[in-house]
Amino acid sequence: MPANKTAILSADAEAALLKPIDAYIDAIQDKIDALRLEGTDKVIALSSEIESVKRDRSISKQEAAELVAGYTKELEVAKSVEAANKSQVDTLIVEARAYLKDHYEADYLSKVRASCAAEKIVAKDNLDAALAKLAKEHEDLLAGLADSAEIKDEKIVYKNRQFDAKVNYQNELQRIRDRAHDAFSFQYRIIDQLTMSKFTFQENLAQRWENYKYTFNARTFLLNNGLYLAILLIFIALCIITPVVKGSQLLTASNVLNILQQASPRMFLALGVAGLILQSGTDLSIGRQVGMGMVASTIIMHQGVNTGTFFGIVFDFTGLPVVARAFLALAVCIILCTFFSAIAGFFTAKFKMHWFISTMANMLAIFGIVTYATKGVSFGAIEPSIPAMFIPKIGGFPTIILWALAAIIIVWFIWNKTTFGKNMYAVGGNTEAATVSGINVFAVSIGVFILAGILYGFGAWLESLRMVGSGSAAYGQGWETDAIAACVVGGVSFTGGIGKISGVAIGVLIFTALTYSLTILGIDTNLQFVFSGIIILLAVTLDCLKYVQKK
Repeated sequence: MPANKTAILSADAEAALLKPIDAYIDAIQDKIDALRLEGTDKVIALSSEIESVKRDRSISKQEAAELVAGYTKELEVAKSVEAANKSQVDTLIVEARAYLKDHYEADYLSKVRASCAAEKIVAKDNLDAALAKLAKEHEDLLAGLADSAEIKDEKIVYKNRQFDAKVNYQNELQRIRDRAHDAFSFQYRIIDQLTMSKFTFQENLAQRWENYKYTFNARTFLLNNGLYLAILLIFIALCIITPVVKGSQLLTASNVLNILQQASPRMFLALGVAGLILQSGTDLSIGRQVGMGMVASTIIMHQGVNTGTFFGIVFDFTGLPVVARAFLALAVCIILCTFFSAIAGFFTAKFKMHWFISTMANMLAIFGIVTYATKGVSFGAIEPSIPAMFIPKIGGFPTIILWALAAIIIVWFIWNKTTFGKNMYAVGGNTEAATVSGINVFAVSIGVFILAGILYGFGAWLESLRMVGSGSAAYGQGWETDAIAACVVGGVSFTGGIGKISGVAIGVLIFTALTYSLTILGIDTNLQFVFSGIIILLAVTLDCLKYVQKK
């Protein structure tokens, strides 16, 4: 018998290896069960009875109170028994764990794994033999055939038989994988019963790692993480190239803080458009809304009387306290962005207009109005004391990052902990099903646009503080592509109903870091747009492949 076959354990042999372990642990489990019988088991049973009585509407309050009082007395006794037996139970659990640590791997699991490894070799040998046999039979049959149609049919049959052989091989590999996984998991089923599902941190970690290996699929992994890996490799290459080309390191504390600072206002924009993408939509007006918000906030917070005009009017807000001007600018930014965003939302939701059209119309209208009103002139700087109030640098740390962190937390809460958030996912995943379920699709759609507008306004205001003004209609050009790219890189699917706030945050950081790196290297801005386009194309392609795979 070949050496690899001698290492294969039969079912009886495997059971024999496990028998002494089972016998030892069962003896300990019996002792623990006896100690828990009048203690822990009763505590669980009585607690359940009390909850059942409290929920039972078929009995009167007086009867319920009497029953609860009786169960509570019994519960106190059971808890005292549980407390008295706790040290003995803990000692027995420690003994069982120690025995498993000394014997399970050495006496059982290692041998099962060796058996599985040998089975894989045998399965591969069997596949090779089966394929060789099929090839020989195919050649013999072809030698005796002259008709082209018969030859063609034989080739089709041969391919099908090859496919069946490979499927059988894959099924055999899966059976072997299941056997190894079951052998590993059995130890934790034992511990689960001993401890009543109270695993240690190491035990939880070991189970998660094993489950990850067991369920790992290379194709799925690459579909989910291929773009991240590619970007990571590009970033590593940039970290290597930058010192050579520029004579300075890319990955420094100063550069990291700069990246986070630049990413902070953009985080608001990405969080806003992420909700629209979650509904299978998008927004082409983000950049123009940023420009509009920058103009409005710069006019209000301008250092001294405005030098430019808006619709021919020179505004002077110097009579207001500086703090009041800052809050007024924020309110105006939010109101303007929310107003225009809600308009696009209304036409999209009411008339089923495509998102591309409604937001493109928004983009053109906003840019036209702001450019005409300002004559395309920049409004200069804002009061320098305002950024120092709202986004000061503390010990070199830019606190604007904390604003972005707060936005991430708030939007995460809205998406995951509110009815509106759950309805967003439902509408994005299947509009028809959401309608049948009683969800107001129109209200959800408008709500998503309003939320986006609020975030755009806040982001524009923060950008105005970061840049100390510089408001102009042209500001923000191309920012919609950055925000959309960050979302798709972060895993928000254009198919709808799929996306996480953590993914959006990661996408913004990745995209900002790469853009910052390319700028340091002196790469032309126009080429950076090409880079953005390629990333969007790759991200959406991977998203489409995942969608096709699920279908």
